[in-house]
Amino acid sequence: MTKTNWRPAALSLTVLGAVARLLPHPPNFAPVGATSLFAGARLPRWQAYLIPLALMAITDPILASFYGVAAFTKYQIFIYASFLISVWLGRRLRNTESISRIAAVTVVNSIQFFLITNFGSWLWFQAYPRTAAGLASCYVAAIPFFGWTLASDVLYTAVLFGLYAWLSRTVATSERLTAVA
Repeated sequence: MTKTNWRPAALSLTVLGAVARLLPHPPNFAPVGATSLFAGARLPRWQAYLIPLALMAITDPILASFYGVAAFTKYQIFIYASFLISVWLGRRLRNTESISRIAAVTVVNSIQFFLITNFGSWLWFQAYPRTAAGLASCYVAAIPFFGWTLASDVLYTAVLFGLYAWLSRTVATSERLTAVA
């Protein structure tokens, strides 16, 4: 079975992961970082970058109307940029199924999301002074959210990569058995 035959499964898992962000969840416990990482690892380049951003652009207005906030702001540039970096990190996992390598990249992914989005929060919102101390305060205040981000990235990455590996092995075994019979 070639990787090309698995594109529909990878695409389906990516879409499922992104749509799952519409389900109720704790703050920052969403599948988007893991979905972007997975898309980078298992989808063709153009789909890997386009699909997560398109799904964000579709689901952001839905969530914004639910929470009564603006659908799109300049702050989201930082969020979307972070997810593009997630895809780029996922591209580093293209030819691996190594659990330790996937886990390491998942942690790096969570860290870069924390650093980039909280920098954007400090820059965009007026909650902290525009000083080094203000930036440090912003990062310190966001530490509890980092725990949720890391937990969700680890969980959803394990689910996406695990399901993909299980499906590819199960179907490939089934196809070999059918070919032999």
